[in-house]
Amino acid sequence: MKTLKDLLVDQLKDLYSAESQLIRSLPKMAKMSKTPELSDCIQKHFSETERQRERLDQFSQTLGVKLTGKSCKAMKGLLEEGKELEEFGKSPLRDSLIVAAAQRIEHYEISAYGTARAMAQALNKPDLVELLNATLQEEGDADKKLTAVVYDTVYPNVPTDEVNGEAVGSNGASGNKSKSGKKKARS
Repeated sequence: MKTLKDLLVDQLKDLYSAESQLIRSLPKMAKMSKTPELSDCIQKHFSETERQRERLDQFSQTLGVKLTGKSCKAMKGLLEEGKELEEFGKSPLRDSLIVAAAQRIEHYEISAYGTARAMAQALNKPDLVELLNATLQEEGDADKKLTAVVYDTVYPNVPTDEVNGEAVGSNGASGNKSKSGKKKARS
């Protein structure tokens, strides 16, 4: 690589690989979820991810380069970490971990797409900047939706403590559910 355009193409290849890996993995994540709202959120983002890869195909045509042939090691690592979730069974605790893994992925993508957008801006490629902005908006929205789902439907059902070896919810009741009725602050 010798030019900023070379760096941009390399970044886009990395993103193409990342999106392709996600397309294979998101349906599995959705099926692992016990919470219908979380499963629905992941399934909707799957459709967005397919569109995002289609945008990358547009970049490929615009720039006259192939974006295949590179493996995104960061996404591979993030998805590998997610495989550890299987040991938790279908539970609200696993759903909490699914959200944590999904948000790590979203944050990686936001960073990578932001970097690519900055390069496209520096190269005066407004058409690419526009497409990258659309993807950045979707990634940010997905992160916000995951935050809402985890606070509204996942965390209220996760045991918060253990007393005498039994899971206890935030309302002090034994069992797997916590119905405190309190809204928790989101960050």
